[in-house]
Amino acid sequence: MTSPTTTAPHRILIVNCYPAASRENFDRSDVGHPHDLFKAFLAKEAPNATTEIVYIADPDFALPAGTTIDDFDAFIWTGSDLTVYHTDDPRVAPQIDFARQLLDAGKPCWGSCWGIQLASLVAGGEVAANPRGREWGIARDIRLTDAASAAPMHDGKPAQFDAFIMHLDTVTRLPDGTPLLATNEHSPVQAAIVGSFWATQYHPEYNLHEMGRLIAARAKALVREGFFPDEDTVQVYAAKMKQLAADPDSAQLRAELKVGDDIIDPQIRQVELRNWLRFVDSQAR
Repeated sequence: MTSPTTTAPHRILIVNCYPAASRENFDRSDVGHPHDLFKAFLAKEAPNATTEIVYIADPDFALPAGTTIDDFDAFIWTGSDLTVYHTDDPRVAPQIDFARQLLDAGKPCWGSCWGIQLASLVAGGEVAANPRGREWGIARDIRLTDAASAAPMHDGKPAQFDAFIMHLDTVTRLPDGTPLLATNEHSPVQAAIVGSFWATQYHPEYNLHEMGRLIAARAKALVREGFFPDEDTVQVYAAKMKQLAADPDSAQLRAELKVGDDIIDPQIRQVELRNWLRFVDSQAR
């Protein structure tokens, strides 16, 4: 059994970036809430941390009563099904404002998927619909750049790896002075550190079971976009993901789904998140 990454009593705010209607749809569709995935990670890797959740896309968004950003050691941003460059959307504008506040204050942030788009936009980069369409399920052949060797995010990560992913938009230009840390053919920007905001396009917090649930819920879109011939085929694929989650040593399922240890083993899959916790430690001293 491995030791936790940190035993510090950090106070971490998880910022759920999905609107209420999407969260309700998660419940109807048997999809895990992304804040719960981060809570599970922190329970294992930062057992003395306390976590609180806010729903920033809701019209009544506010920090927990009696707190300011200085009461928290770090902030985690979940994914979202909103569009970050729709800056006049009342569900998006507060997220841009809050991310700018945290970046200006140098507060440690983590963001998966939506996070890299949000941080890049706030810091002067650009985001657009990916001309290659949706990247879903497993992002293949992500490669670390030369700049990654000088950055702490990917310490201990293989030079090439696969990772969980589900997105339509992509960062088309990083902010000036922000090194690209990881890339693949589908989405050239897969990871970056934007000031104090560590972010990936892929999802280290996911696992096979949770991605299987998400794929099953996205069946209509995946058929409509031409990835599967029908929804039954989507459900079969999603079920095999969940089967492999329950039996990760199945050579047959590993081969069929083209899944290696970089997907199955959290010690590889979650390297970036553990390195981020070490960054949080260093900032809290």
